[in-house]
Parts: sequence; C-alpha cells; structure tokens
Amino acid sequence: MRTTRTLCTIAAATAVAAGVLVAPAQAAVPATIPLTIVNNSGRSGPVYIYDLGTNLATGQQGWADAGGGFHAWPAGGNPPTPAPDASIAGPGNGGSTTIRIPKFSGRVYFSYGQKLVFKLTTGGLVQPAVQNPSDPNRNILFNWSEYTLNDSGIWINSTQVDMFSAPYAVSVGSKTTGHLKAGGYTGFFNALKGQPGGWANLIQTAPDGSILRALSPGHGIETGALPNTVMSDYVNRVWTRYSSSTLTVTPFADQPNTKYFGRVSGNVMNFTNSAGQVVTSFQKPDANSIFGCFNLLDAPNDLVRGPISRTLCAGYNRATLLTSSNQPDLNAADFYVDTVSNQYARKIHAQMVDGKAYAFAFDDVGNFESLVNDGNPASATMTLDPFN
Repeated sequence: MRTTRTLCTIAAATAVAAGVLVAPAQAAVPATIPLTIVNNSGRSGPVYIYDLGTNLATGQQGWADAGGGFHAWPAGGNPPTPAPDASIAGPGNGGSTTIRIPKFSGRVYFSYGQKLVFKLTTGGLVQPAVQNPSDPNRNILFNWSEYTLNDSGIWINSTQVDMFSAPYAVSVGSKTTGHLKAGGYTGFFNALKGQPGGWANLIQTAPDGSILRALSPGHGIETGALPNTVMSDYVNRVWTRYSSSTLTVTPFADQPNTKYFGRVSGNVMNFTNSAGQVVTSFQKPDANSIFGCFNLLDAPNDLVRGPISRTLCAGYNRATLLTSSNQPDLNAADFYVDTVSNQYARKIHAQMVDGKAYAFAFDDVGNFESLVNDGNPASATMTLDPFN
C-alpha cells in the first residue's frame, strides 16, 4: 500500500525546503523520553496504544513496550501471519498514561474499543489500510501520529495524509499543534458532505452508521470514491497558461538566486536552470499523482527534481499555480480559492485552531504542516481530543 512518509523524511525535506541546517542538540538526547497520552475524548471504553517503527540504532523494524524497550518483529509469512500483540493499555476518559518512546522513526497508533490487527509478511509489517474494504481494521476507530526521535531531537506531527479520523493534538515543550476548533470535527464532515463532485464519498462509516473517518482523496481514487479526473480542469488550465508563459520555481528560501523555469511543450513541462539547461521534466499529472505527490510528481531526495516537485505538488493541491507565476506561493489567502483544488485539505485546514495540518504529503511547503519539534526534548504529549 501507499503510506505516509516517515517523519525523518518529513524533517529532512522541511529543512531542505527552508534552507535550514539542523543544529546539534545542546545536550545528549536520552535513549528514551516520556510520552504522555491524555484522554480528553469523552468516549467510554478501552483505549489501546502502539509504538511501532524502525530502530534508528540498528535499522530493525519492530515495536516498543511501555518502558521503551525495543522488540524486533519476527519473520512473517505468505499469507501474512499474526504479529505479536504490541498493544499498551491506554488511559480511560479523563485519565492519562505515560509510556517511554525510544529513538525511532515510526508511528504511535491509538484505537478506541478494540485492538488493532497487525500482520507480518516476508517483507515486514502490514499496517492498516482501510481503503481496502477487507482490511480487518476497517470498522475500528483509530488514528496515529508520526514521530522521529534521534540524536538531534524529536519531530512529532498530527497527520491527515492518509485519513481524517479520531481527533488529537501533539505537544513538545510549549509547542502544540493538531487541536481542532470548537465543533471542528463535526464541521469538517458536514463541509465534506456539502462539497459537490463526490467528495462526500470519502467518508467511511461503521456498521451502526457512525462516522469512522474520511479517506484522503488519493485513497479515495483507489477505492473509486473520487474520479481520477477530479483535478483535470485545473491541470488543463495550468497547461494552457504555461504553454505561452513561464512558471518560476524558487524552492529554497535561503537561496533566492536558485531558480528553475518551467514551460509546457505538448504533454510535458520542462524545467531549465538559469543557464537554460533542461534539468528535469514532468508529464501532465493526474489527480492521483497530485494528491499523493508521487507517480508523475515523484519527488526524489535530491536537490533539483525533488524540490521542484514538492513545490508543484503544493501548488496543485492548494491551487496556487494560476494565482502566481512565482512559486511557491506562501500567501495562505491564495490557497484553495479555485473551485478545483484539494477540497479535503482545504476543509481540514479550515477547522484547525492554528490553521496547520498535514493534509497532503508536502503540506510542509511554507511551514503549513502540523509538526512540532525540540532539539533537546524532555518529554512529549499526545492529547486525545473531544469529538464535538
């Protein structure tokens, strides 16, 4: 399945885009730090916590127990075999639980009422993929945060790249992100239901009719909930404009003289450098490539194609490529104004207290992502928020 980028990739991409060098931590980051899960959800019943990821010291994939001890996954099989039970008892409503998280690049899952089902293949862990109607976690209410804890500190986010579901926020030190506005949970789903063009089809419900989540539009295309042509009108207008004019991309905030120039020729947008040499080319993207920032908008971890691609991806999702021929456009007032844009991302951002979200993979262009970090972390917090 297609999954969210790991946080170490996010952190690296953010630093590259901003032209920021991450300074060494002032003091050695401990092997584990406490993560407190606070349950303000208002929901009764059990909560289960999972800390899954890659051990940055060994490169092994596995899980951490409540004390931060690492356990490598055993060998999987084909068909997939059940994974060991990595669940940690979470807090009841109104309570809190503190676990220790090790130097990982991974995810902290939480589920309400039921444990999640994880299996192992010969290639490793099979994570929940609820766009698949046969996924065993399809009818479980759950969500996750991504984090990286390493020798340079912690990066932890509130992500909606794959789905919008159970609300939560993350904090390190005095920095917090991810809280919804009052009424924001219901407000998001009502707004999505009212958006013409099939966007309401992203919503998944439980057998009793209660809302579980909204799939990201990329996963919606996988399921047939959204057509892969949902962005075509906007792409066609971009193609028409830049067939006769130039799109200028300045991908690094601290390198204003590093510019790339895009012009459309047929089905390809070619980018040249200041010397007039073609450095990379992009085919006309479909909606799946735009929403996933992959495939025809692939972004390798380099200093040319990747930074150009992430800028284009943000411009397509936010529909700013026609508001300005100089990208990235970092004026939030320009975002999502066009009727053809990533309406899922638009409605998530509109409901966030700080306006920040990880509603698509490169929502960090211009620092509009819901990410907090600390170079010398003493602790972190995940708050399970109310649904109303």
